[in-house]
Amino acid sequence: MTAMEEPQIRFDDGAAYEEFMGAWSRLAGDTFLQWLAAPAGWRWVDVGCGNGAFTELLVERCRPVEVQGIDPSREQIAFARTRLATRPVQLRQGDAMALPHTDAAFDAAVMALVIFFVPEPAKGVAEMARVVRPGGSVSAYAWDMLGGGFPFAALSQELAAFGAPVLLPPSVDASRIEAMQALWKDAGLVDIETRAITVHRTFADFDTFWKIALTGPRVAPRVAAMAPADVELLKSRLRARLAADATGRITYGARANAVKGRKADA
Repeated sequence: MTAMEEPQIRFDDGAAYEEFMGAWSRLAGDTFLQWLAAPAGWRWVDVGCGNGAFTELLVERCRPVEVQGIDPSREQIAFARTRLATRPVQLRQGDAMALPHTDAAFDAAVMALVIFFVPEPAKGVAEMARVVRPGGSVSAYAWDMLGGGFPFAALSQELAAFGAPVLLPPSVDASRIEAMQALWKDAGLVDIETRAITVHRTFADFDTFWKIALTGPRVAPRVAAMAPADVELLKSRLRARLAADATGRITYGARANAVKGRKADA
């Protein structure tokens, strides 16, 4: 397969995403929302809401009066509608670079683990700024992909050693903290702050970690194409990297970069 024929990274299974990334999203999202310290009663737009993992956390932590969720995946939106059926949330398919909202419609716009998937991140940030009122908040967090912060980075690194590197998001550079800061500045936002967020997740044992890691759309096709003997060697090398405690549990860390800014007052 040529580089131009490389498939896109798609998350279309809400249930699978919950195990693979939803738990991680909530871990990082909890710290992120504490950092934002937003008041209750705001109107939010959650850009790239996926299966609603972060959206649900947003409702619980920030007590918004309204949340509009946008995501390109019909399947993810369907899953999110089920989990958020009793919440003050409206969900629809949409494009991060062309939000279906009027100017100044919200108090806050947020992207959770999304900016590196936006083909033109600058357009996405500009759209978030457009739909937020003067003085409103624009924020995001994303795994530090280039700095080894992705939750399953160890597996990606081992696959690369086998000559089977995983596909990177189309705008992976946007996950760098310096890139985020520049994007927010270029969008005309003010009072910009950045920080790193480190979280840890515990898995019952190596087999649980392995099973969940293999549901990732970047990893699954690579492992499926490997010879059985190579898969066993891959598992052995990965197991050696992941130290287990006395009960066999594995605690694995991840790191996200976060940015927040304010739309200048009119």
